Amino acid sequence: MSDEFKTIDGNSEGFYSEKRSKFLAFAHHVETLDEIKTLLADYRKKYYDARHVCYAYMLGAERKDFRMNDDGEPSSTAGKPILGQINSRELTDVLIVVVRYYGGVNLGTSGLIVAYREAAADALEHATIEVRQVEEVVTYDFPYVMMNDVMRVVKEMQPRIVEQNYDNTCQIKLSIRQSEAEQLRQRLKKLIFE
Repeated sequence: MSDEFKTIDGNSEGFYSEKRSKFLAFAHHVETLDEIKTLLADYRKKYYDARHVCYAYMLGAERKDFRMNDDGEPSSTAGKPILGQINSRELTDVLIVVVRYYGGVNLGTSGLIVAYREAAADALEHATIEVRQVEEVVTYDFPYVMMNDVMRVVKEMQPRIVEQNYDNTCQIKLSIRQSEAEQLRQRLKKLIFE
């Protein structure tokens, strides 16, 4: 498995209009279901007068946690094309919400699919896509006399220091790219025997 994934940085917006129906699209970088629930509640509140608030999201580096919602539109005409845009760009940790204001003319299922797909695509066109690393946290306990040795390994491998406690026994939590985590563990373990 690769230890990299693609996501968007921050938020972006998109728009599509067809036969007087307006589709407002909003893409967000998200990392938890709670964030998603809060954002959806905010959109439903802000756009209370809209006919539909449809969405799709993808979470996690493995891209296995996802959901789509048609919010009253015919089955698979809203959430599925939105999710399709996330998938076609191989993104994760993304929520796309598309708010529809009905224009009085029915678009039919194929028209709806195109509209939701284009609105979601426009939001992603305006997003900054970035590649991030899957990180793993390595926790290491050591006596204070080993501080210089531990810090030498940290300097050489360059993990991010998440937390550190220096007492009788010291503890350091390091976040590092998943593919390098085992090497970091081995190097720290070897310090005991030096």
